[in-house]
Amino acid sequence: MAAADPAATVAPAMRCLYVDLDGTLLGPGGSLLHGADGRFALDGVRALQACWRAGVEVVLYSGRRQSSVFEDSRMIGSSSYIFELGCGLVIDGELEWLTDGVVPSDTSGTIHEQIERSGAPALLLDRFAGRLEYHTPWSIRREVSHLFRGAVDLDEVREVLDGAGLAWLRLVDNGVVRAASEQMEGVPVVHAYHLIPAGASKARAVARHMQGRGYTAADCIAAGDSREDMDAATVVSTFWLVANALERDPDLASEIAGRVGVRVASEPYGAGVYEAVVTTLATER
Repeated sequence: MAAADPAATVAPAMRCLYVDLDGTLLGPGGSLLHGADGRFALDGVRALQACWRAGVEVVLYSGRRQSSVFEDSRMIGSSSYIFELGCGLVIDGELEWLTDGVVPSDTSGTIHEQIERSGAPALLLDRFAGRLEYHTPWSIRREVSHLFRGAVDLDEVREVLDGAGLAWLRLVDNGVVRAASEQMEGVPVVHAYHLIPAGASKARAVARHMQGRGYTAADCIAAGDSREDMDAATVVSTFWLVANALERDPDLASEIAGRVGVRVASEPYGAGVYEAVVTTLATER
């Protein structure tokens, strides 16, 4: 009897990569083809190519609205994506809302409109005036989240929402914004925040996609640049924080300490994603 081929018994090191767009796969200005220094770079493309060669599915998970993530997914040849911070998941053209029953309808309108009618956005803008404002122009034409920029204490926000009977919503920190046009007078470090249904998250959407595909945690890694991205570490084998995340938000360093399954790439943006991919693929299971 012929001996078994050892290569045939080795499980692939990775079956899926979940990767954030802005500040991660995309370089400054949201460009796939520019690195940290603003020069032309192919690191992000090389990461995608390495995944394709190894048969690894790539799933974009982003705070961007659906139409934007759809176009980017189509551009890289991916049939699944996660949009508006995990509020929506698309697998092979099928959309699933992960918003705990808060869904769009002909009578209630979009989820964004339902959140608007709750009074929560106006409440937060009034309570945190000077520290919170709409993140224009990215806040327009959204289906779910109300997108703000500023600097607020999320525990204080939680108390405000709960006190107003709005516990079904939460404000999520999706990372630091750097563009000069997006800064606020008197706010030294400006974050992007999404107001979304409380049960929605990127980690939940990643777990749901894994369930749909039959992936285990050992099959998957994720890469991103924010606290919300990093929560994917609870459902995948390893989460990679790209180096530029710590440059923009040094406070992240203290949050990484002691977290299982979190690694910091030595490189920023697409180069950091490439590092995560090739490091993982080089590890046999």
